[in-house]
Amino acid sequence: MDYILLLYMNTVLFCSCSSSQPNFALFADDLGFGDLGCYGHPSSITPNLDRLAAGGLRFTDFLCTSPVCSPSRASLLTRRYHTLSGIYPVVLYPGSIGRPCLLNETTIAEVLKPLGYATAAVGKWHLGVGANGKFLPTRQGFDEYLGIPYSHDMGPCWNLTCFPPDVKCVGTCDIGTVTVPLMHNEIIKQQPVNFLDLERAYSDFATNFISTSAKKKQPFFLYYPSHHTHYPQYAGPGATGKTLRGKFGDALLEIDNTIGNVLTTLEKTGVINNTLIFFTADNGPELMRMSRGGNAGPLKCGKGTTYEGGMREPAIALPGTIRPGVTHEIASTLDILPTIASLAGARLPQVVLDGVDMTEMLVHQGKSKRRTMMFYPTDPSEKRPVFALRLGKYKAHFYTRGATHSGTTPDHDCPVFALLKAHDPPLVFDLEADPSENYPLSLEERPDLQALLERIKKVKDQFEDIPWVFGESQISKGEDPDLEPCCNPQCSPRPSCCQC
Repeated sequence: MDYILLLYMNTVLFCSCSSSQPNFALFADDLGFGDLGCYGHPSSITPNLDRLAAGGLRFTDFLCTSPVCSPSRASLLTRRYHTLSGIYPVVLYPGSIGRPCLLNETTIAEVLKPLGYATAAVGKWHLGVGANGKFLPTRQGFDEYLGIPYSHDMGPCWNLTCFPPDVKCVGTCDIGTVTVPLMHNEIIKQQPVNFLDLERAYSDFATNFISTSAKKKQPFFLYYPSHHTHYPQYAGPGATGKTLRGKFGDALLEIDNTIGNVLTTLEKTGVINNTLIFFTADNGPELMRMSRGGNAGPLKCGKGTTYEGGMREPAIALPGTIRPGVTHEIASTLDILPTIASLAGARLPQVVLDGVDMTEMLVHQGKSKRRTMMFYPTDPSEKRPVFALRLGKYKAHFYTRGATHSGTTPDHDCPVFALLKAHDPPLVFDLEADPSENYPLSLEERPDLQALLERIKKVKDQFEDIPWVFGESQISKGEDPDLEPCCNPQCSPRPSCCQC
């Protein structure tokens, strides 16, 4: 396998070719388990993702490590829980002072570079900017980068156009900061970004990178973390008004169109059959946005919570060597780096890693090596580190809490008003029988569960007894407005003068 394509649209796509072993990634943002047509949504139009699902391996139990963006992305790129690297609580901001984890960690791109891979990232980075761009992808193993270096709502958007001809973005987004920039490598090319043309620019960048790498017969890794479908949704003329699902559906269609362009390029360059494509998401849907926030399907709650709706994601793999199907095995974003390393023949970092190799699952639809998964809240601490854990088909909640991101749902456990509650013994759910986490198992009715509780306690104790270094929170170090990216850094008054 020569090329790896990772789509993180919360989407991930891997691709490989005969000259070496490349990876390509696509990752979607704030995408729910029930948002795609191939996962049952009745009005989403996602023909290219549906094509991937029909020809590849679709996961029903694919998990992220955090119900918000920055920590989840850090774990994906490094195969380590974000608590080790200090990416908590919540997310990084444009002017964050803290030193993001990736400078001390080894990313997928850095694992592949010694094997001669071309590496590129396009889209939402959200793992720090820093003084003079020292936290950007180009300092973390990527040869090229095009994108907005953080979430596209982290700047004023009330007067920006999100849909043609001149439909303004919903809400105000973050005010009192610079408008969101479009960066190429470490240079700001546009500020504020033109949302109507953004996905076309990303698509052109991605397809040109693939074409150039294939022409050189060079293995490549393309990491494509899309901004879609995070708030505020946006789309260009090619997708606007084309779906029955409104603005969210149009934004989802636009990223699906880009996936189609990527697939066409892989076919035209002759590398599609040597390509592993993997698509997933960083966290669940932002239910507080109602119909514009995504859909968790049958799962409970969404973004910001450790219920299934916040942590379980759609995931599709399309390696050229597997037969189509569905797997109910447990897998995680933590498992992507070791899988890529295995397929590429790369050496793993010499640190304790939390992921496992998924090759047996992908190639032979075999059993997963993963038996457990830990669920951290948005604000983990050494006092309350693990909120829940997955053990086979069972999930145990030691703490539960709602979140602002999951407001507006009629489920009273989801909004921020659902305060922190400890559970001893933990709430235990059989996720095969009850994926919505509505009916905790009863010890009175099922005395045989005592043995299960003992296993759960043993797994949790063993995990927490490992001599982890609970990393110092980098996000808690605060922000410095002078670190916010500005295309005219000497201008005044800031931030309003940062336009070009």
